[in-house]
Amino acid sequence: MFIATVVVSVLLALAAIGSALGKLSKNPKVVESLSGVGVPSSWFPFLAAAELAGGAGLLVGLAVAPLGMAAAIGLVLYFLGAVGAHVKANDTKGIPPALVLALVSGAALALRIASA
Repeated sequence: MFIATVVVSVLLALAAIGSALGKLSKNPKVVESLSGVGVPSSWFPFLAAAELAGGAGLLVGLAVAPLGMAAAIGLVLYFLGAVGAHVKANDTKGIPPALVLALVSGAALALRIASA
């Protein structure tokens, strides 16, 4: 079970960190997507910090189970917020990626709990 936890946690951490870097570098696709759902550019650093903390927490959480659980909970909430923003803006093409990441975050949480 722990091997699955490691695989899912590392992949999710890479996705969260990559997403954060897109926000911090103001990648045009990321800016367009976030602006399209009404997220002001002044929020980008905060959102990126939340993703970086979640990704780092998942990685450190492989050694410190409670931290990994907390990071996974944070990412579930973060990505559910993203789903909500896309739904509110009626951005149907932005919903699936955010929903998949929310579900993977939930899987990371369940695996971390099961392997603690």
